[in-house]
Amino acid sequence: MAYSAGRQFLSNLKNVPRNLRDSVMRHGRPTSDRARTQTVVQNFFLHIHPSRVHNHTLKWTTTMGLGIMTTALFLILTVTGILLMVYYKPSVATAFDSIKDIHFVVPTGRMMRNVHRWAAHGMVVMVMMHMARAFYTSAYKRPREFNWVLGMMLFVLTLGLSFTGYLLPWDQLAFWAVTIGSSIAGSPSEVTDAFGITQSFDPGGRIRELLLGAHYIGEEALIRFYTLHIMVLPIALSVILGVHFWRIRKDGGLARPASADPPITQDGLKPGEAPDKTFGLMAVVRERTPATDQAIENTSPAWPRLFRVEAALTVLVLLITVVLSIWLDAPLKELANPEVPENPAKAPWYFLGLQELVSYSAFMGGMVIPGIVVVGLALIPYLDREDEDVGIWFSGRQGRRIATASTVYGIVLSVGILAFTVKFKWLGEWDWVRNLIGEVPPIVITLFNPGTVFVLAAAAWSIGLLRVTNSTRMAAIGLFTCFLVCFVIMTYFATFLRGPNWDFYWSQADWPVIEH
Repeated sequence: MAYSAGRQFLSNLKNVPRNLRDSVMRHGRPTSDRARTQTVVQNFFLHIHPSRVHNHTLKWTTTMGLGIMTTALFLILTVTGILLMVYYKPSVATAFDSIKDIHFVVPTGRMMRNVHRWAAHGMVVMVMMHMARAFYTSAYKRPREFNWVLGMMLFVLTLGLSFTGYLLPWDQLAFWAVTIGSSIAGSPSEVTDAFGITQSFDPGGRIRELLLGAHYIGEEALIRFYTLHIMVLPIALSVILGVHFWRIRKDGGLARPASADPPITQDGLKPGEAPDKTFGLMAVVRERTPATDQAIENTSPAWPRLFRVEAALTVLVLLITVVLSIWLDAPLKELANPEVPENPAKAPWYFLGLQELVSYSAFMGGMVIPGIVVVGLALIPYLDREDEDVGIWFSGRQGRRIATASTVYGIVLSVGILAFTVKFKWLGEWDWVRNLIGEVPPIVITLFNPGTVFVLAAAAWSIGLLRVTNSTRMAAIGLFTCFLVCFVIMTYFATFLRGPNWDFYWSQADWPVIEH
């Protein structure tokens, strides 16, 4: 008996790898379509994927992999963020020194910080591109309306994550960038000041204090930003991201045109007649999901085709961030000093377009116009209810012409407004206006500024397209394209052409030399 038990133990020990594999893959190796489907459906980590994926979805031109790359960047940020948390000390007295230790002392700390930084920038870019792709391919149409809203939430959370992480190094760049952001948060005081009611009603001051935890940027602000950055916002983003993926499955997969499902021919069938199925009758109640009546002949098992694509894109994203991290270090300036302001003090690049608008009016440029844009984008699926074939870029030839014309219009409008303000300034600085009516009331400057002019001109363009084309979809393409072009141009303008005192310079070499 002892000899037999010993042999059995040795046999069990020898078969550990095989038995371990079989316990993980409960339905055996995925060598058939059925086994591949069961591998996905029965696996906790894989079941969020569909068991089968449409062949059209796997084409590069369908999505360009933007959603997968965005998710990969979020995972990279999570891993590198956890590693950085081990050494980072969230305190005004120690934050800057801990970042220096990570950069110069901790083994591979410099690489982890660089990867985290460039992955954060990459995620902002990818979210924007993913949103543009979904819009231009009508991926917000019924039944995907709410998933578009979830995408907008993810966009806002991504910006929030990047912004809250900006303060953590506690250097001059971070401190003054967040100073600009907190000033925008307190911009409603601009309106209450104009009416002289700030003493009794100050929503701007309350919002700023809620954000910073005090009337200034200090220990409380750092702790709040740290808590938001490492816990609150990542959890919220993870939950909404999971619902976002789940809704994609429940809405019938990614949006695709009718041509992606060509007629299936079978001997003996009449034109338009569906091929025979071998599925059993499970119920007499007709299902109402988007997958009803959809054939599986144009699909492939998610394992391994979809997972190969995801793995390849994840490796590509990781490779790009690592290469960038080798050649470009995440910036780190001197210790934050509230007594020595940066000049020019600039927000993170993805907020520089807003900062350009804020330079004319903090309230309109920093809160009202962004609010209108975000709410307007979220409502697109509920305003554009036209029935059309989805999954087609720009909804066809007419949409491409509208997008091209809107790009030209947006460039002319944005460059024209910026050139005008550089050359002639704005209302409050026009001598003839002051000579005519005296000082311009602050409320007029707040409500009527280059930002509102652009919004009104873009809205007029969209309304004109609506009347000419009689299509809400074409009007939406025109408006979305105008705002996208404006964002790019104003971001470039504020990044490269604004210098000390927010003055215009063609090159940084033209900046005035400040003697100490």
